[in-house]
Amino acid sequence: MKYVYLLLLLSIISCKDGKKYHDANVVERTTNTSQKLNAIVKFQNELNEEFRDPEKSPLPDRYRKKFDGLNFYPADTNYVITAKFVRTPEALPFFMPTSTGRKSEETVYGIAHFSLNGITHQLEVYQNKELMLEEKYKDYLFLPFLDETNGEETYGGGRYIDLSIPEGDSIQIDFNKAYNPYCAYNKKYSCPIVPRVNSLDIKVMVGVKQFKK
Repeated sequence: MKYVYLLLLLSIISCKDGKKYHDANVVERTTNTSQKLNAIVKFQNELNEEFRDPEKSPLPDRYRKKFDGLNFYPADTNYVITAKFVRTPEALPFFMPTSTGRKSEETVYGIAHFSLNGITHQLEVYQNKELMLEEKYKDYLFLPFLDETNGEETYGGGRYIDLSIPEGDSIQIDFNKAYNPYCAYNKKYSCPIVPRVNSLDIKVMVGVKQFKK
């Protein structure tokens, strides 16, 4: 009965105030979009600053000294998605191969289920055994993925997204924050190789593009 009363009340308010109720929704959507865009710009600026910093940059000096910014796709909030997150507490640790032959011990922490470009997908999300022991990385999750831009517009080995352990059964994934592994810039780095199970049969045309020397 309360639900019927609520619908009636909303109907009265809507009739009285014209389109006020709908206008509020428009404002909310606009605000959310603005916040998402601001977060993407912040990510891009921080990543560029990291690459300029000689203490943090993966770039060899000969490239860093003339570095003027990474090449990003245009920001697109349609690639900021909320995925259903299914935890996998029974998953056993495994050794993920890396670009240098070293092994990275990972566990499938959960599986993200979502729709993108009208197609349903799922991606495994990993937790690193060593990093989870460090206080600042105890909530860190790792999402590596492949898509159909790899080798053409983006790095052939795929890209990564940093995530945090969510509180509930959903997780936000912003593909605008997809970045290249460090070994795309400098072969001295050891980078986890993206598992084939995390391949997307679409072009993810946001995030960092391939580095041009």
